[in-house]
Amino acid sequence: MNVPVKPEPMTSPSPELQDEGSISLKYKRVLLKISGEALMGDQGFGIKAEVIETIAEEIYKGIQLGAQIAVVVGGGNIFRGVQNSAKLGMDRAAADYVGMLATMMNSLILQGILKKRGLEIRVLSAIAMDRVAEPYIRLRAIRHLEKSRVVIFGAGTGNPFFSTDTTSALRAAEISADVILMAKNNVDGVYDKDPNKYPDARKFDTLTYDELMHKDLKVMDQTAVSLCKDTKMPIIVFDFSKQDAISKILTGETEGTYIGASENTLVL
Repeated sequence: MNVPVKPEPMTSPSPELQDEGSISLKYKRVLLKISGEALMGDQGFGIKAEVIETIAEEIYKGIQLGAQIAVVVGGGNIFRGVQNSAKLGMDRAAADYVGMLATMMNSLILQGILKKRGLEIRVLSAIAMDRVAEPYIRLRAIRHLEKSRVVIFGAGTGNPFFSTDTTSALRAAEISADVILMAKNNVDGVYDKDPNKYPDARKFDTLTYDELMHKDLKVMDQTAVSLCKDTKMPIIVFDFSKQDAISKILTGETEGTYIGASENTLVL
């Protein structure tokens, strides 16, 4: 007589999640900011498959290390409120709302890519879209992070005239993140001028918030930098296309440019 075999219990696709204490993380809870332009890669519009797959893989590795990761995705690869309002003669507020919808499109696409890797993801929208996303509630977002779910913040702040940079600074403060990770595509930090155009461009290893604003280095808008300064939220600007960049930052390795409040920060 055949004896039925008891099935093995289902295992998580990410067993490393069960052993978070095995690796020491410098940053436990992070907010990752991805610009819409970065998603385009070398295209002029939309999302390049290889780029978003690379981002998803880096997020996956970070979650495996035991980090809590929240994400803000821009919408500039589809629609930019400031630029398009001027070009089309639209009201700025109306154009910004269209830009918020563009961020939701990117958020839902990233959610789908991450789900393929067996991760749990929640998209939280600042604008009511109950068919596709949960409403943004601060304590709910924190609870999702505590359960090792990737949280994607969509629709900006829900208000016109505020960029997704400002959204990143605001959400990072609200969830008590340890750091904001500003993901750039093929640019490994902050430079005094565009390194893709000028071979003599100099990289800054570290900067203060005041230096970032006074030098007008265009890393993020002034409102966002001011909010980071007020909340003492550090920022790391790095190249997400560099393999294991996020994992290295999480474990304390030096990557990109660090922006913080220290008076002893050196500009090299």
